[in-house]
Amino acid sequence: MKILIINGPNLNMLGKRNTKHYGELTLDEINKLIKKTYPNVKFYFYQTNNEARIIWKLQAMKNIDALIINPAAFTHTSIAIRDMLEIIKIPKVEVHLSDINTREDFRKIDYIKDVVDKVIMGKKENSYIEAVKYLLENK
Repeated sequence: MKILIINGPNLNMLGKRNTKHYGELTLDEINKLIKKTYPNVKFYFYQTNNEARIIWKLQAMKNIDALIINPAAFTHTSIAIRDMLEIIKIPKVEVHLSDINTREDFRKIDYIKDVVDKVIMGKKENSYIEAVKYLLENK
């Protein structure tokens, strides 16, 4: 199985951000943990702070079996990413390190949840691990 994992804005700052919400691991450490936990899966990792680049990456996807996306702050603002995800017909999981439903009111807005197969949040790096598990069990 080939899984593309897209991470949005400021996730490159993990390890330096609020560890209570986001955990202590860097994004690189999370990616290594995912690969170590699922050595038989081919992962492609992409992180950008640019909304348009996320859309371009989604449009350019080829030979990918499933998608995990952490749109980060774009979760609450990007109808453009939502519209692109609606077009994609492979299994998709939205992840968040923190539980956006228990945080500030503006974070409770989630434009992505209705165009993915599953949302996993609030489990820090284990949100990604559970997303891969879900995709493997539901392929």
